[in-house]
Amino acid sequence: MKSGHHMCKVMQVHASGYYAWKAEPQSPRAKDDQRLLGLLKQAWLESCGVFGYRNLTLDMCDLGERCGKHRVARLLKLEGLRS
Repeated sequence: MKSGHHMCKVMQVHASGYYAWKAEPQSPRAKDDQRLLGLLKQAWLESCGVFGYRNLTLDMCDLGERCGKHRVARLLKLEGLRS
């Protein structure tokens, strides 16, 4: 038995899903979160660490980014950035 099929059996997932994940482990949303996090870090540093998630959300909207305050807050928290 191949190791991939063994992993599918152990994890109780369908083989096509496993191989799709193996080919591209990051989802489009995760990739977009990484891109947005780069913009947020830059804006946060430019504010000298003063801006919180509300002001950063407004900054992102001014840049034409589509993101909500909860998403911005989640990304900042994961990265450990605080005002």
